[in-house]
Amino acid sequence: MMKKKLVALALVAGALSLTGCVRSLAGDTYSREEAQRPISFREGTLLEVRKVRLQGTNSGVGTASGAVIGGVAGSGVGAGRGAVVGAVVGAVVGGLAGAVSEEGLTREEAWELTVRMSGGESIVMVQEIGKENFVVGERVRVLQSQGKTRVSPASAQTPSDNRASF
Repeated sequence: MMKKKLVALALVAGALSLTGCVRSLAGDTYSREEAQRPISFREGTLLEVRKVRLQGTNSGVGTASGAVIGGVAGSGVGAGRGAVVGAVVGAVVGGLAGAVSEEGLTREEAWELTVRMSGGESIVMVQEIGKENFVVGERVRVLQSQGKTRVSPASAQTPSDNRASF
């Protein structure tokens, strides 16, 4: 009974630790550190939009969580030396499974955006898919802040309609 509780606790801890690592890389999401700080931008025209995939993370959290879960589960196999061998094998297999799970759970779809800047040069940006809808030929802003760059549609608001509504 105690081993079942330990396995359940390890599973919950592993799941919670993986969800805590997820951060958005979408163009419509800002970090708290970026709030109330100046952000520079340049304008350009969107030349191409292509859907790509962002590789998932390999932070070690999945490996560690999987090893703990596998070790606890494996220790329930046999007694004495059998339990020790089961724990070791379970930890190794669990760690490998945890690493693969972390990468798969944190993989995201993204946009690859090709922009011709107003100065004539072209850039390519990759960012996680957010709520923005991009259309080839539209004007966009390329925003830069604290070493991060993102693309967003240029504002369609006019000076008489400058109130934001959410």
